[in-house]
Amino acid sequence: MKILGIIPARGGSKGVPRKNIKLLEGKPLLQYTSEIGLASSFIDTLVLSSDDEEIMEVAKSLGIQVPFRRPSNLAIDTAPTLPVIQHALKYYKSIGVDFDAVCLLQVTSPFRTIEFLNKAIEKFINAGTDSLVSVQEVPHEFNPHWVFEQDDLGNLKIATGEEQIISRRQDLPKAYHRDGSIYLTKTSVILEKDSLFGKSLSYIESPKDWYVNIDTLEDWKKAEILVKNIF
Repeated sequence: MKILGIIPARGGSKGVPRKNIKLLEGKPLLQYTSEIGLASSFIDTLVLSSDDEEIMEVAKSLGIQVPFRRPSNLAIDTAPTLPVIQHALKYYKSIGVDFDAVCLLQVTSPFRTIEFLNKAIEKFINAGTDSLVSVQEVPHEFNPHWVFEQDDLGNLKIATGEEQIISRRQDLPKAYHRDGSIYLTKTSVILEKDSLFGKSLSYIESPKDWYVNIDTLEDWKKAEILVKNIF
């Protein structure tokens, strides 16, 4: 399977200004993701998608391919991820290069290992699903079977639609949330189905010990603590 690795890194970060190239323990945040992406034998090409000249130059110095600049309309706060991926695939298609799948690696989840990334890709290939995402288990107090929504009368109903609530924590089925570290999707699903997930979705659970998704300054401070314990 021929896989395109995409690192999205626009310039307009607000929660942590310039976070994609901000130094974390002496390294640009982008470097943590680039090192793992470049080390994986499963990723044929690793490319940056950015609108920012400084980020693009840092990426080049790290060995990431930067063959295009992301259009400004795909670099605003409200721009979804799917069109960004489609833009990259269409660029390569225009020069006669096709890929079977895309591996999206977000800079804001810097603490992957090469073993974890390769395990995720192997699972995706073997599962044969349209996509795979990395996840974290939802704490039991936030399990959807214990979450309520307001009904038409202003009363509460169980979000899952069940009539009776599951009373014991031990009886709750496991639930997961996407953690943003790894997304894998077949190219045909992205381009032909206009979807990042398709109809069949497999998953891999990320280790909790090194999980962080950097969006705020508090997240950055957590990353500064974690990085000293990991590297």
